[in-house]
Amino acid sequence: MLRLSLELRRCRLLPAAVLLLAAGTATAAGRHTVAMAYVGPTGTSTYDGVRLGLHEDNLQGKFLNKTFTVDTVPASRAGTFDASGYVAVLADLPTDKLRALAARLPGVPVLNLVNKDDALRSSCIPNLFDIIQSHAMEKDAVAQWQKKHPGNPVQATGWDPRFVKYAGRDLNKRYTKRFRKKMDEKAWSGWVGARMIGDVINRGTTADAGTVMQYLKTRLAFDGQKGLDMTFRKTGQLRQPVLLLENGKLLHEEAPVRGVVDPDDYDSLGVKGCSE
Repeated sequence: MLRLSLELRRCRLLPAAVLLLAAGTATAAGRHTVAMAYVGPTGTSTYDGVRLGLHEDNLQGKFLNKTFTVDTVPASRAGTFDASGYVAVLADLPTDKLRALAARLPGVPVLNLVNKDDALRSSCIPNLFDIIQSHAMEKDAVAQWQKKHPGNPVQATGWDPRFVKYAGRDLNKRYTKRFRKKMDEKAWSGWVGARMIGDVINRGTTADAGTVMQYLKTRLAFDGQKGLDMTFRKTGQLRQPVLLLENGKLLHEEAPVRGVVDPDDYDSLGVKGCSE
């Protein structure tokens, strides 16, 4: 596994809360190393999002005597790598491998970064947390818009580089500055994954997998730059608005669509309950 180390640099504190996935071990100098694992392909926007999140974790960790790292694991080793020492695993995997990974690591939070399979949500896998929106969420978002605007075709997405509300402009700029490309929904999900658990740890939560998993289920309130404190449903899906595009142009209104449902009813999007 490739150990990614980030040089801590002087920087102003970022407005968003810090996120770290980790198991902490004290160094001789009193600092703590917090480790997470990323299982999936590198060289992708998802992985770049993770890298940005990790970088920002370390900017905050500098002031809290914490250093954050990521070990990368190829998808081919998802079924065999040793997960001891990690408080969470970030994953970019197809459905069968994602299910198997979660089943093999029942005591570790597994964050699904990019898989939109509805069946993963309806299965309500106890340690699986779905960051990206599901296919059903996208379908419901489009249906709500078309109910308000009949005959008006739109597309749904989790993120868009033109999104500027709720500090989205700043997040897009940070990503573009670092990677010289625009942030898409997979990059956003990777960033959320790396930042979310870090925020949990930086709030003083004990850095062990079981404690972190319980926090995600019961106490999480994460600012993903979408205008709300995000939480997880029983299905494992992250509650969030879905952005809408018309002819490739980003619309100013997101789903849930006001006038069709309560705009704060994020559970109006996607799988409603458990089937297994």
